[in-house]
Amino acid sequence: MIISVAYISDFMQREFNCKKTMIKNNLVLVVAMLFAFVACSNGTTAQQQPTETKKVEKQKVIIPDMTKVELNTSLGIIVVGLYKETPKHHDNFVKLVKEGYYDGVLFHRVINNFMIQTGDGNSKTAKPGQMLGTGDPGYTIEAEFVYPKFFHKRGALAAARTADQVNPERRSSGSQFYIVTGKAYNEQQLMQMEHQMQQMNLQSIFQAKAAAHQKEIMKLRMARDTAGTEALRQQLIAETEAEAAKNPVKFTDAQREAYSTVGGTPHLDNQYTVFGEVLEGMDVVAKIESANTDRNDRPTEDIKIISAKVVE
Repeated sequence: MIISVAYISDFMQREFNCKKTMIKNNLVLVVAMLFAFVACSNGTTAQQQPTETKKVEKQKVIIPDMTKVELNTSLGIIVVGLYKETPKHHDNFVKLVKEGYYDGVLFHRVINNFMIQTGDGNSKTAKPGQMLGTGDPGYTIEAEFVYPKFFHKRGALAAARTADQVNPERRSSGSQFYIVTGKAYNEQQLMQMEHQMQQMNLQSIFQAKAAAHQKEIMKLRMARDTAGTEALRQQLIAETEAEAAKNPVKFTDAQREAYSTVGGTPHLDNQYTVFGEVLEGMDVVAKIESANTDRNDRPTEDIKIISAKVVE
């Protein structure tokens, strides 16, 4: 009898869910919010949050240790700064810009109060209404999470990727990226989201530990060893709580300030690599964001990056 890791993990997860201090009844909602997500290449989508009126952001201060790239779009110029602390994404983006890869690509996925996405090489020759999102240079990039220093505030530049189910290492698309627009949250909403992210973190840790003990779990079940199964369950719960306590999921003061003022997409934090931010041209981003779109979130009238250049 062949038992998959998914089955074993599901069994142990049901046991784990019985502990009241751990995963709550709202877990299904949390999974829907955090796993349906992002701005992703290869057809993966990002989970939206309810819309809310955005506040006008303050002028960002240009951080010296950035590489500036100018994106000349059909609706105006956007200048982004690339973080040196994410070298793999930084160097890859600069390489593609210098090769002209981004010249002519469309903003193929645009969702109001969420993000605008581009970088699909196939979009250069796309026909009207053609579904996009699978084009890339043929490689992925190792995730570079510099969290919580870099997070999904409004104007953040982040790499798209495929979903966890097929990409557990959360490697980034070789070319597709998105610019965060998002919305502002009040303190109560941030506290609730923080709690939900903590529960998701607990589940993620527990599932990994259950998968690592799959042979032991199956041996106990085949032997109908209830006491042994319970002992292992308690062991994994204790290990999960201890590991989660070492790196608690909690918004920093900088995150709370940004998410409650200019806004962003906090549910994407530590899930996708943030490797830069918009320095100039958020008004252009807003124009792109407000475009009419089809059922696949592609603008009905093409909006493209005409050219891109490094201006450091």
